[in-house]
Amino acid sequence: MGIIEKTHLSIDSNISGLSVMLSKDGLQVIPLPGQKVMDVDIQNIKKWVVFYPIYINSKKTLAEGRRINASKACENPTCAEIYDCCAHLKLPCAIESEKAYPRDFMQRGRVRVLLKREDGSLYNPTISSRKQLMLHVAELVLRHPGRTKKQETASTSTAAPSKSGKGGRKKR
Repeated sequence: MGIIEKTHLSIDSNISGLSVMLSKDGLQVIPLPGQKVMDVDIQNIKKWVVFYPIYINSKKTLAEGRRINASKACENPTCAEIYDCCAHLKLPCAIESEKAYPRDFMQRGRVRVLLKREDGSLYNPTISSRKQLMLHVAELVLRHPGRTKKQETASTSTAAPSKSGKGGRKKR
């Protein structure tokens, strides 16, 4: 066995009181308000649940990687939205911006989420599995403040009248 190197993190910026941590491999750890980085064991981040945005993307098929029902999924979620939803659910999480989804390497970024403490107790009692996490996050992403602003601007710009019907002669 080789020696495991400790990851050295440095503070990159400060976003509304939350520390953003970056490492050489694109990992961002943003602790919850009132939570210290030391409370979350960064060394065991490989054991955290991996959450790709494709898992809850309603535009993808099951074969392409969607893992929940399309009616409960949301359209084109981002890692930042998923991170915000996990933080809202009081779950420790980290964004890995340099990682790509294996089936679609153009889809960049994933979120690591910790569901259980070391003693086995849940951080959030309502979320005990990956599937429940995906369902809760998909529901919250739909109500995300950044998403509602995007939808309002898109709906006002596409309000042009459309011409219906094919026109032309019928074939016999």
